Amino acid sequence: MRPEYGGFVEFSFPPHRIAVNMPDAASLLSEVRRRLSAGQGFALATINLDHLVKLARDPAFREIYAAQDLVCADGNPIVWLSKLARKPVELVPGSDMVVPLAYQAARAGVPVALVGSTDESLAAAAEALTDKVAGLQIAARIAPPMGFDPQGAAAAQILDQVDQSGARLVFIALGAPKQEAFAAFGRARTPQIGFASIGAGLDFLAGRQTRAPHWVRAIAMEWLWRMMSNPRRLVKRYAECALILPGQAIEAWRQR
Repeated sequence: MRPEYGGFVEFSFPPHRIAVNMPDAASLLSEVRRRLSAGQGFALATINLDHLVKLARDPAFREIYAAQDLVCADGNPIVWLSKLARKPVELVPGSDMVVPLAYQAARAGVPVALVGSTDESLAAAAEALTDKVAGLQIAARIAPPMGFDPQGAAAAQILDQVDQSGARLVFIALGAPKQEAFAAFGRARTPQIGFASIGAGLDFLAGRQTRAPHWVRAIAMEWLWRMMSNPRRLVKRYAECALILPGQAIEAWRQR
C-alpha cells in the first residue's frame, strides 16, 4: 500500500505514472519506522536517470516499478527535474540510506537480511553495519548465484530462507532491474517483510567499491567520478541518460 503523499514529481510511462512519494530522508525513515513497528512490509526503490531509461524501454520494468511502495530520488537530475516541475524533492541516495535504515530496524528490534553481491562482501558489510549500529541483528546473508532469476524458483527459495531467519528488513544489492524485480516479487510473496533496493550500498560498506569523495558529491559530479572510474561500463549508460533528459525536462515543465 502506497502512503498518501502527493504533490511530488511524476514520470509518465503509460499505462503507469511513477511518482516520487518520499520527498526527503526524514519522510522515508519515518514511514519505514512506522511500517517496521506495525509488521507491515514494503518495497523501496531509489529512482535515477538510468531507471528512467529502462522504464522507457521495458514494459516489464514499468510493472515492477509500479509495485514499489516507496520511491525516493537517487540522483541530482531527478532533484533538478522535481524543481523544474515545481514539485521539489531532496536527494536520497539508496547507498546513503543503508545505515539509517539499519538504525530504524535496530530501534524496532527487527532483524535484517543482506541479499546480493558476494559472500565475502556481505560478511564485510555485516561487520561494518553491526559496528555502526548498536543492537542490529543480521539474521541472514545470501549471495545469489550467477544468472539468478529475481522472480524465479531460486528467488522463491531465498525468500523462504529470509522469512525463516526472522529477518523483516532486506537490503538488496543486485543492481537494476534485478533488485527492484526481487523486491516486487518479495513484496507479493512475503508481505510482512520490507525490501530496500540499495545498489552498491553494501559494497561501499564492505570497502569493495570506493564512493566518490564528499566534495565531488557536493558539486553534483559523482556521475563523472564514477564514469572516469569505470568508463567501459558507464560511458554508454550515461550517454543514454543524457539523451533522455531533454524529454524528461519538457514533461517536468508540463507538471507546473
